[in-house]
Amino acid sequence: MPLKILPGFLLLLPLAEIAGFVLVGRVIGLWSTLALVILSFMVGMALLRRQGVGILRRMSAEGRNGMLPGRELLRPAMFVIAALLLMVPGFITDIVALLIFIPAVRDVAWRYVSRRFVVVGSTGGFSSSGRSKDSKIVDLDDDDFRREPDGNSPWSGKHLGK
Repeated sequence: MPLKILPGFLLLLPLAEIAGFVLVGRVIGLWSTLALVILSFMVGMALLRRQGVGILRRMSAEGRNGMLPGRELLRPAMFVIAALLLMVPGFITDIVALLIFIPAVRDVAWRYVSRRFVVVGSTGGFSSSGRSKDSKIVDLDDDDFRREPDGNSPWSGKHLGK
C-alpha cells in the first residue's frame, strides 16, 4: 500500500467499521452485535495463543541469517495476522481475517509478498576485500558525499611537490 493513501485508509477504516456496526446492529440487534464482536475477539485471542509469536520469531531469525522465509512459514504467519484482525473490533477486519483462511487467498498473498520480500542483514565472515562483513561500512555514490581537502591534507598534492 503506497504511503500516500495510508492516512486516508486510517481515517476511512474506522468510519467503515462504525457503519458496519450500525448496519449489523439494525439487522440482528444491539446485544447480538456486541456478542459477535466479543466472540471474534475471543477467537482471535485463541488463534494467537495457538500459533504464538514463535512463527514471527522464526521468520525474523531466517531473515537475519540472510534466508528468504519460505512458503511454509507464510501459512502460520497469515494465521497470526488473521488472529490480530479478529481482535480488532469491527466486521470489515473480521471479513478480511476470514478471507485469509481461504487457501487461494493465501496463494495470492504469497505471490505478492514473495516478489516484494527483501532480506536485509549480514552474515559473518569476510568479503573479497578482506574486511569483515560485520564491520560498519557505508557505501556512498560520488554524489552522496563530497569534501574538498584543506591545505594541510597529505592528499592535496602540496606535500608531494605538485
